[in-house]
Amino acid sequence: MFDNEKIAQIKKDAISFDEKTKKALEKRPERRDVFTTGSGDVINRLYNPSDLGDVNFEEKIGFPGSYPYTRGVQPTMYRGRLWTMRMYAGFATAKESNERYKYLVEQGSGGLSVAFDLPTQIGYDSDHSLSEGEVGKVGVAIDSLADMEILFDGIPLDKVSTSMTINAPAAVLLAMYIAVAEKQGVSAEKLRGTIQNDILKEYIARGTYIFPTDPSMRLITNIFEYCSKEVPLWNTISISGYHIREAGSTAAQEVGFTIADGIAYVEAAIKAGLDVDTFAPRLSFFFNAHNDLLEEVAKYRAARRLWAKIMKERFNAKNPKSMQLKFHTQTGGSTLTAQQPENNIVRVAIQTLAAVLGGTQSLHTNSKDEALALPSQDSVRTALRTQQIVAHESGVTNTVDPLAGSYYIEAKTNEIEEKAMEYITKIDDLGGAPKAIDAGYIQQEIMDASYDYQKQVETGEIVVVGMNKFQIEEKPPTGLLRVDLSVGEDQKKNLKDLRSNRNNDNVNEKLETLRKACNTDENLMPIILEAVKEYATLGEICGVMRDEFGEYEQSVVI
Repeated sequence: MFDNEKIAQIKKDAISFDEKTKKALEKRPERRDVFTTGSGDVINRLYNPSDLGDVNFEEKIGFPGSYPYTRGVQPTMYRGRLWTMRMYAGFATAKESNERYKYLVEQGSGGLSVAFDLPTQIGYDSDHSLSEGEVGKVGVAIDSLADMEILFDGIPLDKVSTSMTINAPAAVLLAMYIAVAEKQGVSAEKLRGTIQNDILKEYIARGTYIFPTDPSMRLITNIFEYCSKEVPLWNTISISGYHIREAGSTAAQEVGFTIADGIAYVEAAIKAGLDVDTFAPRLSFFFNAHNDLLEEVAKYRAARRLWAKIMKERFNAKNPKSMQLKFHTQTGGSTLTAQQPENNIVRVAIQTLAAVLGGTQSLHTNSKDEALALPSQDSVRTALRTQQIVAHESGVTNTVDPLAGSYYIEAKTNEIEEKAMEYITKIDDLGGAPKAIDAGYIQQEIMDASYDYQKQVETGEIVVVGMNKFQIEEKPPTGLLRVDLSVGEDQKKNLKDLRSNRNNDNVNEKLETLRKACNTDENLMPIILEAVKEYATLGEICGVMRDEFGEYEQSVVI
């Protein structure tokens, strides 16, 4: 953006500036010797055009809605339409979660996001012995189509967009959603939403996996293929960096490891015979928002540019939509503190600004009490209002990519892109993301970064307000949402009634068809859908696949 002669002059001027600054520092020293980002990267005192190197505007920055999409995937971004305010909710029974969804819609939420309980996430029914004490605790318990019908009762599925945070059994929950829509008279081709469906990050950071790598990737590509024909408006995967960051990664690791996972999914789909431009436009991403506002903005911009380049140059995508990294953001759960939980409202506001300034397509804001329990209705409303205030009162939505051109933002965007690409190259050298996961490489890198961060918190180098500095005496928290153990007993009774009243011959027939198909190359989605419609339970369907595919064993990282 500047010619070489001008850059040389700016470098000389910068040296002169540093000399003048030394005199000022003698009178008023800086607060610390080294300033770093939330990820631990050193921050210069001042940035200028020489920090950007030989930047070609068209190739690196460009215009929003145009390759390389650094500045956003839409030409007008929020001037045309705000992001989807998609509040993540689900607890106890389907009936209670349904009531929360209706409340959120009434309060202005533009999309639903379903949290499932732990047994559902790992493919067990509520009456399984391993489900004991966990039913409805961290999300809603869904055992069968009957529960899904209650969950979306009175919610028109042709009018709302629904995201489901489900991975290993994603095919089963998507089939249930399609079946509920059919009962409402809504065809699958009208459904809009997302399933997370990202098993690689489960192996890396989260742990709710069921099947080994190969059958898991088969299920994912089966969903890609099925939805490209039957549910064309559905986002078939949300490739997640969120949980990678929650596990302790840096911003550059979050981008690098997430995109490496994305590459693995694209390669698997192409290997399965799918054309890249058939499925790639429906790929989506899921990122974290942490407290270092400017680093986070640069992270999102770097991720968009990197993905566009990879899709165009590595996979020869021709459709511009295949190159657009569209993403959902959730504010950082790991940044919330149980101490002085009101402070979390401020943290979430900063993180909301980061996501919006970075160009997110949808956003969930955490509630102030989530370090202590599932969020109460009042705290959820405050979290939603945070988005609404940023959208309608802050002014940051009135122009596209307002921080573009900042020497620091552009330099940090370049830095994160370069570091992320180094990780991707290393993972390629190891044979791709699945092999890098099996070798424990990605897990070890995250563990090292997490350890370094925690050390700095414990020594006080990193200040967490209210937790390791500025503490106060506090009374025990009140008004927290608690899920009663009776939820599990009610679900067990409902399952017993379901199995007594359904046509068990039909169920067994569909499950046997699924068992046989597991040992062929047949797409399993239509078969799972037929089993779901007969009210086969989640545990029964996943049980068949467990028998045929086996279970994943995690690599030991020391």
